[in-house]
Amino acid sequence: MTSNEFRKQLMKIMPKYAWTIHRSFHAKNYLSATGIQSSGFNRLSTLQVVRREKDDKIEYEVKSAGFGRRTPWLSTYTDNTLAKALRGLQDYYEIMTRTYSNHAWFLRNARKKRNKRPVYEQTEMEEK
Repeated sequence: MTSNEFRKQLMKIMPKYAWTIHRSFHAKNYLSATGIQSSGFNRLSTLQVVRREKDDKIEYEVKSAGFGRRTPWLSTYTDNTLAKALRGLQDYYEIMTRTYSNHAWFLRNARKKRNKRPVYEQTEMEEK
């Protein structure tokens, strides 16, 4: 696959990212690209895609990072097609969202409830 074909494939499946293709002159069967979503000068999301061909097998590795240029990678997912790799990464993030939401809910509900009455219901004795 050429770098132009790789760019077309990336643009077709993820058109809202600005893609930069990184070519390796030493390895024929290796292509990588970095996609960036930004708002003004703020980088909102970074997606890196690596395509490897080995023994007539194609492998796509995708990883993403959040806000900022030097943000660490959040997660990585590998599959035999680009669409499956991206979907796997998205599914992982959705599972983690539910997991963390559940943990936050359990922690919130486990705290002791405080008995707060509105100020207008307080008696004269409590005010002094």
